Amino acid sequence: MIDFSDLLKPDNQQPAHMIQLLDPGSYEGWSSGQSASIRSMLSAQKFRGKIGDHALLWGEGQQDWSVVAVVPDREKMGPWCLAKLADALPEGQYRLADGRAGDAALGWLLAHYRFDRYRQDDNGASARVLLTQDVARIEPMLHLARATALVRDLVNMPAADMGPPDLEQAVERVAQPFAARVTTTRGDALEQGFPMIHAVGKAADRSFAPRLIELEWGDPSHPRLALVGKGICFDSGGLDIKPSSGMRLMKKDMGGAAHALGLAQLIMASRLPVRLHLLIAAAENAIGANAFRPGDILRSCKGLTVEIGNTDAEGRLVLGDALTRAGEEKPELVIDFATLTGAARVAVGPDLPALFCNDDALAAQALAHGAAVEDPLWRLPLWDPYAEMLKSDVADINNAGDGGFAGAITAALFLKRFVPDNIPWLHLDTFAWRPAAKPGRPKGGEALGMRAIFQLLQERYRPER
Repeated sequence: MIDFSDLLKPDNQQPAHMIQLLDPGSYEGWSSGQSASIRSMLSAQKFRGKIGDHALLWGEGQQDWSVVAVVPDREKMGPWCLAKLADALPEGQYRLADGRAGDAALGWLLAHYRFDRYRQDDNGASARVLLTQDVARIEPMLHLARATALVRDLVNMPAADMGPPDLEQAVERVAQPFAARVTTTRGDALEQGFPMIHAVGKAADRSFAPRLIELEWGDPSHPRLALVGKGICFDSGGLDIKPSSGMRLMKKDMGGAAHALGLAQLIMASRLPVRLHLLIAAAENAIGANAFRPGDILRSCKGLTVEIGNTDAEGRLVLGDALTRAGEEKPELVIDFATLTGAARVAVGPDLPALFCNDDALAAQALAHGAAVEDPLWRLPLWDPYAEMLKSDVADINNAGDGGFAGAITAALFLKRFVPDNIPWLHLDTFAWRPAAKPGRPKGGEALGMRAIFQLLQERYRPER
């Protein structure tokens, strides 16, 4: 994984190429004041002053050149406004004319991201180093870039190399620099203590056996925060098998776990004053002679019995046990991430995680922070009357709705049964995938909603100084 630390550095007046930023409102005035030679250079490079345009302006010496680029608003630098430029410039060192990159440093860093683990012909991105006078923001931007790259890498990995044991190792790698404690429940202990996680994963090969992975970090006297992630490392649909088109991207069904782990890394690196409890329910929903079946009745960790209406609604089962375990420690806030339903994608598309919350004020804060950092969320209702769609004639609850209506809502209502009533809870039904590339955001695994929730947590829990 790229480290990013060599790509954003303090500006100590070392040699660098200057970048002059314009926006559509300032281009005409700037252009009219330029010499004929500069206007000729701009024309030769087909620079028209449109958003995303850039040009190199040559000076007298061989290395004496600068850059002019157009962004949407040079007074309000969003996280992605420099990403296209960073990907297009030659290798070298650069500084902005006003010396400060602000939020745009994130896109500059992530323009260098490549998932090239399996490629022999990819030499990686050339290093474009950005110098900044805003030294205090370097470390936070590096934390964000690393966490985002972690999520992307985990989701992009093929399922053969990112099974439950690999996900466990990823948690251990994240834990090690922060001396966090990792415990894993598997085998007979999992079957007895977390029977729904066991049932979903028991048909997988023994080398991909299901498990509950827990990480704890921080001062026990600080407020307890629980992060829960759906870690279905591959989802065949089980005996209610998916069609091949629906199975094609199911390596990303552990995207919720990747988000929870990336957020945990951010929290620890930023030293937020919380007692962090990360829980990842890791399993492969495979097909075999011992696979759980439609019509089976499972007993959950909480004691509720669950009738299986559809084996392809397995994510809510593993999350139910993990949420129960999280609630046992009486956290002051529970947040879960999951690639849970296709219904959420039908409702809000790939870019917007569907947000469900049992606290209106908390939901409003999450939406506001998502908008502020350009990591948007969209709230859907926990509409209690739809809970009757999950009724079972033979068990406490059915894991699948009765007619295909409101699939994202009924899934969230299922999860709600496993969250204590008095604990604020956020559930993000995220896609974890970008179907088409954008500057700084290649096609493939993506962190969607993670930065929004981190911004919320930073506001809620001020870091220690």
